[in-house]
Amino acid sequence: MTGTRRTVAVLFLLPALVLLGALVVYPIGYSVIRSFYDQSGDSFAGVDNYKALFTDEGIRTALKNNIIWVVFAPTIATALGLIFAVLTERVRWGTAFKLVVFMPMAISMLAAGIIFRLVYDQDPDKGVANAVWVGVHDTFAEASAFPKAHPGRESPLEPAQGGGFVTKAPVHTGQAVTLPLVGVAPDQMPDSAKNAAAPKADPGKITGTTWQDFTRGKGVGKLNAVDSAELGYAGMKIEAVRDGKVVATAKAASDGTFTLPASADGAVLRLPASNFKEAYNGLDWLGPALVTPSIIGSYIWMWAGFAMVLIAAGLAGIPRDLLEAARVDGANEWQVFRKVTVPLLAPVLAVVVVTLMINVLKIFDLVFIIAPGSSQDDANVLALELYRKGFSEDQPGIASAIAVFLLLLVIPVMWFNIRRLRREVRR
Repeated sequence: MTGTRRTVAVLFLLPALVLLGALVVYPIGYSVIRSFYDQSGDSFAGVDNYKALFTDEGIRTALKNNIIWVVFAPTIATALGLIFAVLTERVRWGTAFKLVVFMPMAISMLAAGIIFRLVYDQDPDKGVANAVWVGVHDTFAEASAFPKAHPGRESPLEPAQGGGFVTKAPVHTGQAVTLPLVGVAPDQMPDSAKNAAAPKADPGKITGTTWQDFTRGKGVGKLNAVDSAELGYAGMKIEAVRDGKVVATAKAASDGTFTLPASADGAVLRLPASNFKEAYNGLDWLGPALVTPSIIGSYIWMWAGFAMVLIAAGLAGIPRDLLEAARVDGANEWQVFRKVTVPLLAPVLAVVVVTLMINVLKIFDLVFIIAPGSSQDDANVLALELYRKGFSEDQPGIASAIAVFLLLLVIPVMWFNIRRLRREVRR
């Protein structure tokens, strides 16, 4: 090249170099210098700001969470992308499925954070995650319909050891027993509950009624007596207990009536604690224990489609004769996938994993938006801690040290990716 051509090349590159210096080189250099100064920026602090990275409790929590993010988020997202790409390769509607899975990539982190803040809401009537979880739980262990029920004034019942309520005196055959309770709002009674019926004595058995001893309106109804407008506790479990052992059990009908055999003679009646168990309210997805895995779940929802698209592109480039040759040699589909497909996709999988690792090291938006204030410290990551130190706590020196530390973490991953790309070009 002549000197003139070099000059023309420099002139063409100059605008890009100026922008690169102003937007990349200068901020990096300034952050490195600022990381060695104190809060005011006037006094040289040496490596004190870097020492804080390993002594400050908030930064240590953020570092631990970043490690969790780097280990699990890229791995799970890549694995799901691989599964989706392989399973949809031969399916007629595979393109439509890929479009649906990739669609979250079109949503901003802010919007995704708001969506999953609602998904993880504690109230099952609002949060989809708990609605599903509570539905599955109640299928196998249905909650009581009477969690607030308790004896009223002058009741024949008293609290029992271990929960529930027992009659104050033993019961005998031929006796009609009334077990009145209050505390359940009429609109919260089960749909199967019908108007309570007064018990009818049976000489060879013990009969009774358990019901909601409450009638709307002032001065309406009689205390500890079954009124026509009151509802029976449908499905209430009643146990006859003698000498600490359950000798008979019964379940209240829709009108609250029940019958116990003669074997219950001389026993006390117990309404066990299972009748009053609080309704299951699901998991505290955004509590201290689950907030980080929950946010990682939202990240995977967004980025599994990205992994799937790249892996599907790599899968399309695999020579089909190699796969067919493996099948002809007697390999089953799992062996073809494990010993042929995955090794041939290794370069693509490396690109996806490395890209996602760089991405999660800088994760900020999802954590900031999804984690509530009560558990944001538990979900803290380095990018969020950088923001908090720099803007909320006014510690720019430590914030700059965190920024430099993040850069140092990203450089090896980028170097590995660039080296691998150059190796691929040589091939």
